[in-house]
Amino acid sequence: MSMRATRVGEQMKKELGDILGRKLKDPRIGFLTVTDVEVSGDLQIAKVYISVLGDEKKREETLKGLAKAKGYIRSEIGNRIRLRKTPELHFEFDESVDYGNRIESLIAELNTKDHE
Repeated sequence: MSMRATRVGEQMKKELGDILGRKLKDPRIGFLTVTDVEVSGDLQIAKVYISVLGDEKKREETLKGLAKAKGYIRSEIGNRIRLRKTPELHFEFDESVDYGNRIESLIAELNTKDHE
């Protein structure tokens, strides 16, 4: 990823956090966090990694809500960031948070077994 794509990704992450937290009123969208945004080198596509609080059903509902609001979110990004063309948004779950939590619980489990 180029330096410009990295900067655009960081700016988009900041703006998406604000848009998703304050502007969207869709009840399907639960409590979510934008963990990362990867923008392609040509600034045409942005992969938005999100973490959602809740079970699998809540995650799927949130993804459906984001898919419906994708056009609005993209236009808001376009208004806030000066780019010739606003990148197309692709929302994906960030599995690294769940993976990290799983590893942490396994380590804690091992530590309790060692102390017994």
